[in-house]
Amino acid sequence: MDLALAGKVFVVTAASGGLGRATAEQLVAEGAKVVLVARRPEQLEDAVAALGTDAAVGLARDLTEPSTAAEACALAVETWDRLDGAMISVGGPAKGGVLTTPDATFAAAFDGVVIAALRTARAVVSAAPGPVSLGFVLSTSAKEPLADMAPSNVTRPGLAMLIREMADEFGASGSRVFGLMPGTIQTDRINWLAAQTPDAEAAITAMGQAAPMGRVGQPAEFGRVAAFLLSPAASYVTGCVVPVNGGRLRGL
Repeated sequence: MDLALAGKVFVVTAASGGLGRATAEQLVAEGAKVVLVARRPEQLEDAVAALGTDAAVGLARDLTEPSTAAEACALAVETWDRLDGAMISVGGPAKGGVLTTPDATFAAAFDGVVIAALRTARAVVSAAPGPVSLGFVLSTSAKEPLADMAPSNVTRPGLAMLIREMADEFGASGSRVFGLMPGTIQTDRINWLAAQTPDAEAAITAMGQAAPMGRVGQPAEFGRVAAFLLSPAASYVTGCVVPVNGGRLRGL
């Protein structure tokens, strides 16, 4: 299938590794250009070099900083004279329960998960000359609570409803908005966690057993779904949250 992504330009956040980089790799493989935003300069430079400086530029910033989203969008327009959308991801909120988590931690989670995403969406829509596609990386906590993850359980559903709201508001202009809920994907973070156990390979296998497919996912499996949904090939998909988790989410 031709995704019709050649020449299109996207901002991809949290892009120095993991799901963001996997998405960027798939977009570039389909002929798109990307602005990579991440906090880690060295890893960001590596990602840009791997994708090719003709297809990628980097912006070493924290997405929770108020100016970052607008800077990323301006860089896209300055570099390639267009902007077609974004894949937006932020760091996960801290662990904790309702009674043990301070107010400040909940406030930081809301700022990082909801406000940073909202600010980026506004920046993309404002900078783009035409309709855009906006993707947001969520978590299964948008649908069902995770143990000891109260800040995530509170904020992710809020972002999911924001996706629905933006789809309603932006639809008339031709813009689309969607979310993705990854399960356990074998990113560097998962590999690091597994390496802290006596048998890393066994730990990875155990992590995958919670999914009906009986294995963890690979970053490229997420990236391919993300690239498709960002593309014109998914032109009638908006206002939804799509699981990419091997069937792990038990609800509909």
